[in-house]
Amino acid sequence: MALYDAGAFPSITELAAHAQVSRATAYRYFPTQSALIAAVVAESLGPILEWRPQDNDALKRIQQLLAFAYPQMEQHEGALRAALQLSLQQWANATPGEKFVRGNRKRLLKLAVEPLQDKLPSEALQRVIHSFSLIYGSEVFLVLKDIWGLDLGGIQDVTQWMAKAIIRQAEEDAMHSRKPLA
Repeated sequence: MALYDAGAFPSITELAAHAQVSRATAYRYFPTQSALIAAVVAESLGPILEWRPQDNDALKRIQQLLAFAYPQMEQHEGALRAALQLSLQQWANATPGEKFVRGNRKRLLKLAVEPLQDKLPSEALQRVIHSFSLIYGSEVFLVLKDIWGLDLGGIQDVTQWMAKAIIRQAEEDAMHSRKPLA
């Protein structure tokens, strides 16, 4: 856990050396890199998995969960990144051909919100862009597909719904923040 928390992604051999045990012992506990990362992630996310809501209001519940979970995730970010890295490496090793290159999310999202430039203050517009970055991209696609089992239609339905909610909220906030003319 300490190695991952420090930003290292150790091999099982490196882990054995750090723990001052034989490679055979380390491999007995963690026969594969996947087993090692699964154990580290389970340990680091354990408290989150044990979280229980303390309120009957849905908004308060999500606020409580986020307030509880994100510090835990931040503390063990290395483990989460290692899990993602391993997942991507395994996919890349199984997929022949040209590898993926990062896209142009910022440019595309700025383009998407252009019609709002005259309707929203610049700070609110930037908040919309930041929010959209959480509903557009490979991460949300993989979460909705792999974790929730949604097909393309389901993914599009959820992300479209979130987009409507984001825009509606930004417009409502802008309406309430406008001062009456004298």
